[in-house]
Amino acid sequence: MRTRLRALLGGALALALLVPATAANAGGGRGGGERDTLLRYAADTWTSMTAMTDDGTGLVADHIDGELRTPSGYTSPTNIGGSLWSTVVARDLKLVSRAEARERMARTLDTLATMERHEPSGMYYNWYSPADGSKLTSWPTDGSAVHPFLSTVDNGWLAAALRVVAAAEPRLAKQADALYASMDFGWFHDLEATPEAGINRGGFWVEPPPGCSVPGNYGDDGPDVYYTCHWYDTTVSEARIATYLGIANGQIPAESYYGTFRTMPERGCDYAWQEQKPTGEWREYLGVPVYEGVYEYRGMKLVPAWGGSMFEALMPDLFIPEADWGEDSWAVNHEATVRAQIEHGLDEAGYGYWGFSPSSDPFGEYREYGVEAIGISADGYASDVERTNVDAGYEGCREATNPEPDFGDGVVTPHAAFLALPYAKDETLADLAGLEQELGAYGPGGFYDAVAVGSGTVAERYLSLDQSMIMAAIGNELQRDRLKDYFVDRQFERAVRPLVEALEFGSELR
Repeated sequence: MRTRLRALLGGALALALLVPATAANAGGGRGGGERDTLLRYAADTWTSMTAMTDDGTGLVADHIDGELRTPSGYTSPTNIGGSLWSTVVARDLKLVSRAEARERMARTLDTLATMERHEPSGMYYNWYSPADGSKLTSWPTDGSAVHPFLSTVDNGWLAAALRVVAAAEPRLAKQADALYASMDFGWFHDLEATPEAGINRGGFWVEPPPGCSVPGNYGDDGPDVYYTCHWYDTTVSEARIATYLGIANGQIPAESYYGTFRTMPERGCDYAWQEQKPTGEWREYLGVPVYEGVYEYRGMKLVPAWGGSMFEALMPDLFIPEADWGEDSWAVNHEATVRAQIEHGLDEAGYGYWGFSPSSDPFGEYREYGVEAIGISADGYASDVERTNVDAGYEGCREATNPEPDFGDGVVTPHAAFLALPYAKDETLADLAGLEQELGAYGPGGFYDAVAVGSGTVAERYLSLDQSMIMAAIGNELQRDRLKDYFVDRQFERAVRPLVEALEFGSELR
């Protein structure tokens, strides 16, 4: 069952769930209740998505200004995937007719079929022009060089969307399935990354890029490519979507599900660079030894993400029933992550609001935000403008330099709160009501991307990725996880569910 965080945590919970008289073309007049409020949010969010979408190609831009006038000149596979699943949600919520939704998705799929890809992997490059679908080799804003890159996680989110479209719209299933079947996630997977299990690289270039790269060919076909020098080696990461897909498709070995780190092992001072000293025990899954480490935060235990952000932990949960299948792992950890985000925003930092995840910078372009204390990286994602560093030390190895910091101007992003809907609905709605009513972080396209809550500085722009997460979260909340039903078929469940069910995070979580 989907769990709900019931404990009242103070602060924003006192905010009334008022519904202001803004655009309400999907219901949601004043006093309309939770469902009407969420429908109003979805309708306005959909407005921003349509404003960002090129009528000719069906490709959504990366972002658009707050007045919905000027979309960016670039897009990515994740952005395109987000627009596809958002169209499905908009159709199911009756924000757009079935015919129009089908026409929109067909236009996008037609363009995807013509766009340049890496062969023979079938993977998409990271940046394209929304106007004509051409691969970018120079940046539209300043003309600087783009070194075409193929991202593991970005292709994962596009592939996820293709699965959704194929299940949700039978008339487009053949086309969506063909694109999906051509994508081979084995090209990202380093079978020799560890002695027991492979893990995914961050991606690859076709030509040698500036800086670090590793030549190789995990696809065993065609010329060598140039891999990133890093792997996606932590468990609580949005990049796990690619592992799920690769395993389900038979392109990645099943044991690779257990190849990533919960925390770095507690092994003397070898890993004393991580945020805190973990506790845990060793287990073995399919012959893979795993240190089931956990962190402690304000009396609770959890498995941390790299930066302590919400989308690292919860974005895959929009499509995969991790909490239902993983009663001894994800069910507990997702709820703990949400609780930690709420306690940080309302209690520890005293911002009055919560929801920390990479987003627009109210004073710049884009930045990574999170709750650093629940991130593995010791200099991970800060929650405020000042980039306040949290350092409680590492017993016996590193002295604490800032164990009880004073936080500054906290930056929250609405999409992070929306991701918490299955685990803390009341707290989420209260938080969002405050962002809209008290801080004015709402415009013609729904919630603006971020707000510095101390100064009240709003990042008045819309990012298609973040808007698509909002659409997905609302769709699941109002339609009983329908996106998960579209995404998970029998083959996927047979391949993945047993792996998730077997997983046991540190015993202290339960």
